[in-house]
Amino acid sequence: MEQLDVLVVGAGLSGIGAAYRLQTQSPQHSYAVLEAREDLGGTWDLFRYPGVRSDSDMFTLGFPFHPWTAAKAIADGPSILEYLHESATTYGIDKNIRFGRRVLRASWSSSDALWTVETSQETYTCSFLYVCSGYYNYDSGYVVDFPGLDEFQGRVVHPQQWPEDLDYSGQRVVVIGSGATAVTLVPAMAPQAAHVTMLQRTPSYVASRPAKDAFSDRLRAVLPEKLAHRLIRGKNVAFSSAVYSAFRRWPAHAAWLLNSTVAKQLPDSIPADPHFTPRYKPWDQRLCLVPDADLFESLRDGSASVVTDEIDTFTANGIRLRSGDHLEADLVVTATGLQMVALGKIELTVDGERVDPHDTFVYKGMMLSGVPNLAWCIGYTNNSWTLRSDLTSQYVCRLLNHLDRTGSRICVPEIDPAEYDAPPRPVVDLSSGYIRRAASILPRQGSYGPWRLRQNYPRDLVTLRYGSLDDGTMHFRSAAPQPVG
Repeated sequence: MEQLDVLVVGAGLSGIGAAYRLQTQSPQHSYAVLEAREDLGGTWDLFRYPGVRSDSDMFTLGFPFHPWTAAKAIADGPSILEYLHESATTYGIDKNIRFGRRVLRASWSSSDALWTVETSQETYTCSFLYVCSGYYNYDSGYVVDFPGLDEFQGRVVHPQQWPEDLDYSGQRVVVIGSGATAVTLVPAMAPQAAHVTMLQRTPSYVASRPAKDAFSDRLRAVLPEKLAHRLIRGKNVAFSSAVYSAFRRWPAHAAWLLNSTVAKQLPDSIPADPHFTPRYKPWDQRLCLVPDADLFESLRDGSASVVTDEIDTFTANGIRLRSGDHLEADLVVTATGLQMVALGKIELTVDGERVDPHDTFVYKGMMLSGVPNLAWCIGYTNNSWTLRSDLTSQYVCRLLNHLDRTGSRICVPEIDPAEYDAPPRPVVDLSSGYIRRAASILPRQGSYGPWRLRQNYPRDLVTLRYGSLDDGTMHFRSAAPQPVG
C-alpha cells in the first residue's frame, strides 16, 4: 500500500493545474495523480464529436503558468488536448500520473489522519485527498427514452459516445437540443451532411464572438510572451466579470441586447422569436458561445435550419412533432445534456460513517462540511473553469503548508446547523436541466459566509490567496483516537 502526502484524482485541466501548484508552492509534499482513463485531458480527451471546442477564451481557460500561444482564442478540442499534453510534459507532471486508476472508495481515519483510497488497480493512503474530476459523469450522458425510438431505422448517437467510424456525408441529420453541444454540432456537421436540423423544445441564449482576439494578437506581437499573456488574461477577466455583473443586474436589458443581436444575424425565414428568445433570464443558464457566427452562417446559407417544437414520437424514417410536422432523418444526434455526479462517484466514509455529499455544505467552494483533509475542485459557471480551479489549487497548497507550520495533521470545516439556518441551494446555482436533475446528489451551498460559492473571480482572488486560513470555521488539530460508542 503506497503512501503519499497528496492524491489528486483526475488528470484533466484541474488535475494538471493542481499538480503544478503542488510542485511549485508545496514541493515538500509527495503526490500522484490518479486517472481513470488511459490518457490525460479529461473532458478534452473524452469528447470527440465534430466541432468540439472551448466556450471560454483560452487565455483564461489555459493555465496562467503556461501561456496559450496558438492563433485562436476560442480553440478546438484537439488543440486544447495538445496544449494539455504539452503542459504536463513541460513541467514533468506526466511522470506522476497513474493511468487506468479509477478511484472507487476513500475511507478517512481520524486516529491515523489518513485517507485509504481504493482504486480499480490498487490501494493507496494519503494525508490529503484532492478530487479534480469535475462534476460530469464520464461514463454516459443524459439519455432520454423517446417514444417510438425502437421504430427508427436510422442511427442514433449521443455526443459523449461519438463513434469514430461515423460517416454522415449526404445524410439528413437532426440534432436534438439547444445547448452548447447542439450549437457546436450543427455548423460543424452542415458542410458534409445533406441538411442539419436543430430540433429544440426551448431556445437558449446565444452570443457570437470572434474566434481570434485581434487586440490580443496585437499585444502578443509587440510584448514579451509572459507579459502579454498576463495583460490579456487580466483584460479578459475584467471584461467577462463586468458583463456578467451587468447582465445579472439588468436582465431585461441584457435579454434585449442578446435577442436583438441574434435577430440581425438570422435569415428572414427564421424569426428570433420563438427560435432564439428564451423565457428565462440571461445567466440563469450558461450562455452558448458561437465563434465567428458559424451557426448563423449555416442558417443563412440553408445548410442548416432550426425547429422549435416537441417530439411526439420517432417514426421509421424520422421524428413526428407535436405540431403534426415530420422531420425526415437518417441520423439523429441526441445532444440532450450531461449527467452530473458528486466527487467522481467516490464512496466516502469518515471514521466508518458513510458520507452523503448532499448532506454536506461546501466551504469556500471546495471543501465539504465535516469531511477532513479533502477538497473538491470545481470551476466557475460564469467564467473560465480554470480561473476558479487554479485559485482552489493555490488555496490547497496554502492549507498544506499551514498544517506543516503549525504541526497539525487535520483540517476540517464545520458548520453548526443551530447557528446557520440559511436555506440551502445546489452548489452549482443555475436553472439548467442537467443541474436540476442532480440537485438531490450534489453538495449544497448556503446564502452567505464561507458556505456560499460566489461567481466572482476578483473577490475569490483576494479571499483564497490572502484570506485567513484559521477563520473560526476551519478547525485544525492533530490526529486523535476515534470516539468510543
